[in-house]
Amino acid sequence: MASRANEAERERWNDQRRYSAWPKRERLTDAVTPLLNDAVAPVPGERIVDIGAGGGRSAFGAGQAVGPDGEVVGIDISAGLLRLAGERKASNGAENVSFVLADAQTDQFPRAPFDAAMSQFGVMFFDDPAAAFANIGSQLRPGGRLAFACWQPLEANRWFFLDAVTEFIPPGPPPEPGHVPTGPFSLADAEATSELLERAGFAEVRHRQHTLEADAPEDTVLDDLQLSAMGVPPERMPEAMAAARDYLSQFRSDGELLRFPLAFLIFTASRP
Repeated sequence: MASRANEAERERWNDQRRYSAWPKRERLTDAVTPLLNDAVAPVPGERIVDIGAGGGRSAFGAGQAVGPDGEVVGIDISAGLLRLAGERKASNGAENVSFVLADAQTDQFPRAPFDAAMSQFGVMFFDDPAAAFANIGSQLRPGGRLAFACWQPLEANRWFFLDAVTEFIPPGPPPEPGHVPTGPFSLADAEATSELLERAGFAEVRHRQHTLEADAPEDTVLDDLQLSAMGVPPERMPEAMAAARDYLSQFRSDGELLRFPLAFLIFTASRP
């Protein structure tokens, strides 16, 4: 029997270890939020859906921009991350922001259609990205906007230490028929991603390259969980950890902090 859409990602993001570690990862993604919000260009009173909303930080930023007469709905497949987002909502009083457990590739979003869809590194993990973007587009009003951030290629993101640990990772199984490999760099080819969005029905597809530096501790990107997610088996973990730490030492800037050079793309498009 074929698995349901995004089954591997659903399992991964509902692993308690992964969603519990997410606040550490946000120390990088938070640096991108202002640029993404500028690309979304929310207007007071608009209704926005945040795809892969995670812990809710980008949704809260959009909620402030659309004001009390607007609305933001955050969508994610991780129940654990949405609990975190709900706890944050309770503490900051964002009454115009709500969160829904759903798969943006296949599900109908509550409160659709929206004026805009946004995503901060949440759209690189669809196993059928053409279907996912078509589904997202179908839930925008005519003329509705799409804006999302995704990583530039691996070679532009030297902080991602894959090359340092490749020798410790055995080959993985091929994806199921009809599915594509997912991962942080799956949309890094700007030309291919532009064509993908056009095939999914979007128009006025544009992208802009961005680079910035973010200071954060080493465990923002490196811990046993991250190595395991990359495919390092338990028996090779100590070797892989040592190799990764040695590699990341080039980014050490001040005491316990590393300066991570981030290279990402922000895409914008519209629904005809």
